[in-house]
Amino acid sequence: MSRAAEESNRRMLRARDAMDRGYAQPLDVPALARITHVSQAHFTRTFRATFGETPHRYLQRRRVERAMFLLRETDRSVTDICFEVGFGSPGTFSRTFRGIVGRSPRAYRRESVTAAVPTCFAMAWMRPSD
Repeated sequence: MSRAAEESNRRMLRARDAMDRGYAQPLDVPALARITHVSQAHFTRTFRATFGETPHRYLQRRRVERAMFLLRETDRSVTDICFEVGFGSPGTFSRTFRGIVGRSPRAYRRESVTAAVPTCFAMAWMRPSD
């Protein structure tokens, strides 16, 4: 791997780490591009080439993963969870959740059962594939 490609990968990892840490915060492409010190268009292209999905889709998936955990492990309302994980409206949350998981947040909560298995297995099994 060339030195330039290695540096590009490091920059994309920095942006992805920022998204993982701040998934509930309003993150946009200009802010993420500033973290990587590249233009917005270059950031979006490079992120997709590196991780196989757009920055927006990655952030949505991270938010849905966190929401899945909260739906399984807490009795908080779907609306509270929606805002906690960073979605701006329950409608957008529900539509995005259904698109990634394949069922509504309420149906997911109803059908999910917390099993006594190691967390690493549960996370691998429950991770959205989209």
